[in-house]
Amino acid sequence: MSSSDVGGGEKMRVVCVTGGSGCIGSWLVRLLLDRGYSVHATVQNLKDEAEKRHLEALEGADSRLRLFQMDLLDYDSVVAAVRDCGGVFHLASPCIVDQVLDPEKELLDPAIKGTINVLAAAKEVGVMRVVLTSSISAITPSPSWPADRVKAEDCWTDVDYCNQKGLWYPLSKTLAEKAAWEFAKEKELDLVVVNPGTVMGPVIPPRLNASMLMLVRLLQGCTETYQDFFMGSVHFRDVALAHILVYENPSAKGRHLCVEAISHYGDFASKVAELCPDYNVPRLPRDTQPGLLRARDGGKKLMDLGLDFIPMEQIIKDSMESLKAKGFI
Repeated sequence: MSSSDVGGGEKMRVVCVTGGSGCIGSWLVRLLLDRGYSVHATVQNLKDEAEKRHLEALEGADSRLRLFQMDLLDYDSVVAAVRDCGGVFHLASPCIVDQVLDPEKELLDPAIKGTINVLAAAKEVGVMRVVLTSSISAITPSPSWPADRVKAEDCWTDVDYCNQKGLWYPLSKTLAEKAAWEFAKEKELDLVVVNPGTVMGPVIPPRLNASMLMLVRLLQGCTETYQDFFMGSVHFRDVALAHILVYENPSAKGRHLCVEAISHYGDFASKVAELCPDYNVPRLPRDTQPGLLRARDGGKKLMDLGLDFIPMEQIIKDSMESLKAKGFI
């Protein structure tokens, strides 16, 4: 299906990807260029070669990629990036699962105010569809959710629980997504959301995302069980493809859980240990996250749109090969 099916013809072929230099963003830019799109990709610092060199090396980048320096809290820089675009993929948002010293500054403001700035700019310049990258962290932890009900797109992370436990990343993703839905309803902006799990696979940029760092630590013997962080693995390629599928399909509405394998973190660690016997992967308790989704329920909406998920075993193998090739392990 072509993007012209959304309406707006050629304008829909020009899109902005915020956070384009990150691990998911780079894959999305790559797949968009492969499909003939013209892409405005945002970076934090145009003078930082580590942010832009890998994007400039992508096939099609020389003629159809423009880089913009953008600060999520600087509205004018956001407008400049989205101008002349028919669609926006909003990925840029800090992801920190370690200790956060200043939650407001490090996570909440960039996530919430940044998202509203992107949506407001998109509305101002006449963007036709916005795809927001949320997270499974906006669905769980949700400890009061009934045990006999599957956690799916209708489930939201418990904000009070996150505040009490200092879970600032899930809080930032939940509040940002809720603010986005409120804005879209009030301003009549066409918004669709992708909620990925733990995203891994071959890394395009020279820096790792939080999920890949978590894998590196596991291989180094880290025994942290990440009790309140959902372990639903998904391949970088599949998350990028999910964004394109929901953008190009007018029938795509609402939230889209994007996870291949549903597993406790202990199960994931066991699979890593099995596939990587040369590493000192710790044996962790299997029941690290009670009350999760049932396997395959998570990605049903995206599978109905035609996404064929890469299985967890291949995700781990691809991740390992990439980490070795880039010298991270």
